[in-house]
Amino acid sequence: MLTGALLEVQGLEKSFGAIMACARLSLSIMPGEMHAIIGPNGAGKSTLVALIAGELRPDAGVIRFSGKEITALSVHKRSRLGLARSFQITSIFQGFTVLDNVALAIQARSGHSFRFWQNARQIAALREPAFSMLEQVGLTGRAQAVAAELSYGEQRQLEIAMALAVKPKLLLLDEPMAGMGAEESEQLTALLLSLKGKQTLVLVEHDMDAVFSLADRISVLVYGRMIAVGTPDVIRSLPEVRKAYLGDEEMEGACSRID
Repeated sequence: MLTGALLEVQGLEKSFGAIMACARLSLSIMPGEMHAIIGPNGAGKSTLVALIAGELRPDAGVIRFSGKEITALSVHKRSRLGLARSFQITSIFQGFTVLDNVALAIQARSGHSFRFWQNARQIAALREPAFSMLEQVGLTGRAQAVAAELSYGEQRQLEIAMALAVKPKLLLLDEPMAGMGAEESEQLTALLLSLKGKQTLVLVEHDMDAVFSLADRISVLVYGRMIAVGTPDVIRSLPEVRKAYLGDEEMEGACSRID
């Protein structure tokens, strides 16, 4: 394992009946790193993310975050330590404006109860950082729009803004580009690129163009086992990765588009 890692996973195991979803997996995520996890359907990617987030309990293994063992901690306690999972922990309030959604996320970070919620847009301490978050994800022009009016891609941008508003040390993204068209995927890729070096991020994604553009390192899972970890250049050069993941022909296409 790498020293100084923000997240360390050692010997993680999880089975569902006779199916081994994670088989003695080990993983290190460094501060500021953008780390992608790839693999075919059923490889165990989402199970691994759920184990890291605390939504599932491992059968064996240890998870450490910021030097603290969190293997048995709840989702809520992990969140308070700075571990966030986007698109599941951040629910958009469809009837509220884009600005209000982010302001409420900031209010939640400060520990205020929603029972005493005021109109968040009128509180400067919430409004100003909320605008800053929207600027970061490219949604300032939609600040006063009702969230329900946003396109699918814009809603994903809003969810990322809300996740960033809680100032996580590590953000887990599980297939953020699923269901997006080419243009929306390009926009989200550009947004995530703007976070490189600023936000530690674990990305599970099937879009290989996005993965090879974004990741500092890539981990490859096949049938619950980690078969390779390395930089994009290393991963795309490995014959066993080509064979196990997409097949030579499809991987060749994905690699050639990002060369």
